[in-house]
Amino acid sequence: MSAEPLPGTARVPVVRHSAGAAPLRPASATDLDDVIQEQPVALVYNGLSHVVMMATPLDLEDLALGFSLSEGLLLSADELRELTIEPGPLGVSVHLEVSPRAFARFKDQRRQLTGRTGCGVCGIDSLAAFHASLPTDRVQACHEVSVVALARAMRALPGLQTLQAHTGACHAAGWARPDGSLCLVREDVGRHNALDKLIGALVRQGTPTSGGLAVVSSRASHEMVSKCVRLGMGGMAAISAPTALAIDLARRSRLRLFGFCRNDSAVAYA
Repeated sequence: MSAEPLPGTARVPVVRHSAGAAPLRPASATDLDDVIQEQPVALVYNGLSHVVMMATPLDLEDLALGFSLSEGLLLSADELRELTIEPGPLGVSVHLEVSPRAFARFKDQRRQLTGRTGCGVCGIDSLAAFHASLPTDRVQACHEVSVVALARAMRALPGLQTLQAHTGACHAAGWARPDGSLCLVREDVGRHNALDKLIGALVRQGTPTSGGLAVVSSRASHEMVSKCVRLGMGGMAAISAPTALAIDLARRSRLRLFGFCRNDSAVAYA
């Protein structure tokens, strides 16, 4: 254990036990354990709060930009004028100053959300709105990806998950080149947040989002696939399974989608 807890973690006292045995030490004695931090993070656009998410308070600039782009609130990074982080006693507020055009689009989306209902026949409108919100982009698929490349990426991912190694409670998203080499990894307590952090980091560093694929330490849900499609990523590889809606969206968008990428094997779904 390091002398000081890593950023994004907290050190807490614990009493260790083993099954079928007495406590490893007297109950009055404690060990120390590093645990992942989880805090409410509010994204505020031009003074108007939009969403509060539970996240690990690291790489919040990446998270805010990645979320804004992957959810269609911003169409490009150029629409973000300024970003400031304001820690507080109740959590962290990330203030984004966006262009007038982006803010007008943002307010229009909020009005549509406010007008939705979920009762009786009115619920049909909400279902239709959900399907209308799915991206219709057709991405430029990445180059052929071999099982060897996927295995290389998945083998490399754990070694770059510093927070996971210390806490055992963190998801990761990494960016793999076609040969399977990883060039960027982001971690968070939430799988969506990890992917958004990766997206934000890629855009901020000017790394093209085509020609490679995202690798994630989770299942591939339709939200995860949707984020990749919106950013024009060529593919996604997940350590676990995809959902049926994720597969359908990936096929319609021409996104390469792999699941169960483990032990030098993978399943291609799209």
